[in-house]
Amino acid sequence: MGLLPDAPHRRLNRLTGEWVQVSPHRTARPWQGQIEETTPEKRPEYDPSCYLCPGNTRAGGVHTPVYDSTYVFDNDFAALLPDASGGGVDDGLLVARPERGICRVVCLSPRHDLTLGDMPLADVRTVVDTWAAQTASLGALDWVSHVQIFENRGAMMGASNPHPHGQIWATESLPNEPAKELAQQATYEGACLLCDYLAAELKDGSRIVDTNEQFVSLVPFWAVWPFETLVLPRAHHGALTDLGDADRDGLADVLGKVTRRYDRLFGITFPYSMGFHQRPTDGGEHPKSHLHAHFYPPLLRSATIRKFMVGFELLAGPQRDITPESAAQRLRDLDND
Repeated sequence: MGLLPDAPHRRLNRLTGEWVQVSPHRTARPWQGQIEETTPEKRPEYDPSCYLCPGNTRAGGVHTPVYDSTYVFDNDFAALLPDASGGGVDDGLLVARPERGICRVVCLSPRHDLTLGDMPLADVRTVVDTWAAQTASLGALDWVSHVQIFENRGAMMGASNPHPHGQIWATESLPNEPAKELAQQATYEGACLLCDYLAAELKDGSRIVDTNEQFVSLVPFWAVWPFETLVLPRAHHGALTDLGDADRDGLADVLGKVTRRYDRLFGITFPYSMGFHQRPTDGGEHPKSHLHAHFYPPLLRSATIRKFMVGFELLAGPQRDITPESAAQRLRDLDND
């Protein structure tokens, strides 16, 4: 790269147009900050007190059926509503508009004790199929512009229930992060920003974590979080709905490998926020939109030390100590079987 391994430098995030400060020399600094508590990892296959286990009653009083695969339902405490209305405010300075949306919960497995990394490949493939089907059905609504699939794993990431589950929010407008990425992709001079970026990463190799014939996981050159990863299809696909059988198998395989590596890094069920960015469903063509998934895990040095986005990060811009290359090497060195 032409950069000294311990020299402070900035890297450009091609997906957002923003910069990240990299300070490798700070990895040696002592830590006297907050130490997170770890919780026991052993969970039962079925928990009678869990709102999401098959056959139980949820917090809102709705009965969860006895399901044996993935299970999707409308969130009992949805952040968005499909019939939101109102005149809004716009006086040139103060602007507010009504926002419609649909929020759903996806139980990844009927078993309380599994995560994506623990589940058999066929079951992860079922989750991928569920995500694609939900993208298709929600995206077909004429007022939905964006379908955001995500999973918050672990109490550290705000998960309100340990049962393996994710969420889907379908929104009337395009949210901030996908909007920034879409703008960068749309104005890229080449055919596809992420196709060209992936080719460069595969040629370099230092940030690659896992590969198969269809998908690649890597620590992005511009990563902010210590062990952040990006999952990309090798072929140019705009959305989950574009993926054929082999592609969906490949995605399921890489997702399992990434999460198993995470879990073995510090010997715990690794916390993260994961989500897909895909082609908007606003009726436009968006030919340069390239499907990808972000993994944002907060842990920094161990199972008990996390990175905080404070100070300079909040007021100026993101900063990281561990280089993306060293993070990728540590993940590659872990067994993912």
